[in-house]
This record gives sequence, structure tokens and C-alpha cells, in this order.
Amino acid sequence: MTQTLSPNANGQTHLLGPARRMAELAAYYEQLSPASLEHLGRLYDEQARFKDPFNDVVGVAAIQAVFRHMFDTVQQPRFVVHDTIVQGDKGFLVWSFHFYSAGGRTARAWEIKGGSHVQWGRDGRIVLHRDYWDAAEELYAKLPVLGGLMRYLKRKLATPITR
Repeated sequence: MTQTLSPNANGQTHLLGPARRMAELAAYYEQLSPASLEHLGRLYDEQARFKDPFNDVVGVAAIQAVFRHMFDTVQQPRFVVHDTIVQGDKGFLVWSFHFYSAGGRTARAWEIKGGSHVQWGRDGRIVLHRDYWDAAEELYAKLPVLGGLMRYLKRKLATPITR
């Protein structure tokens, strides 16, 4: 099992176990801001891979770019972590992503529910971060034109028991 060295207020370091590492990650995402992106390298390995339904990037700078784009394209984005699971050097976070779409009078509140699988390297920094969320249900189905088509397809493809 790997341990992470983390500086305390006096600059001294102490070991972080897996549960503590996960708590630190969850707190980071719940407090994510444009300013906090500069600290991403404390949690992520320089060659970490980040994958979600729209992005597949490698490296801290590329991951920061994904989040900068998020801050540039939606209003008031925030994550709420509902649950975490840790097993050795792997973990999973269950979260909701809340934001407002840009658009002045047409801005609306959105919530996307998903999860993140993470894996820590030997030095305790994340080497793999994979987000799982259903873009069809959480995003496309809520759009005006695509939403109607998605609901129609869901009705047609659902088994009679789930209708």
C-alpha cells in the first residue's frame, strides 16, 4: 500500500493513508475553483491520464485545461461528493456536478450525476482518473430537440416491465 507525504501548516510532512488521500481528493473537488487549479499537481502525477465522455488527456497541464474550459463555458460549476470507496491504491467517488448553462435569460440549472475511478501511483499522486456518467441521460435528454428524440428512443427500447 502506498503512502503520500503531505506538508502540514509548519511545512513538516506526514504520511497520508488511502482513506485520508481520498478525503483530500473529495475536499479538493468540492472546493474546485480557477485558482485551485494551480495546485492540481499536488494530487495528480505529471503524466496522469484523465478521461470523461468528452475528453481523454494526459498530463497535469492538459487536465488543468479541461477544468479551465469548464470554468469558461458554464456558470457557477461545483461538485458535491456524496460517497467514496477506497481499496488499496484505487478509489471511487460518487458525485453530482451542478452548474448553470450560459445564456442570459435562457440560463438554467443543471445537475449531472456520476462517478470517478481513480488510481494512485507509488508516490501517492493520481495516475488515472476516469469519470463515468451517462451523457445521453444526464445531458442529451435534457436538450430541447435531442431530448424528445432520446425520450422516444427510451420508450421504444425499454422492456415492457420498465415502462
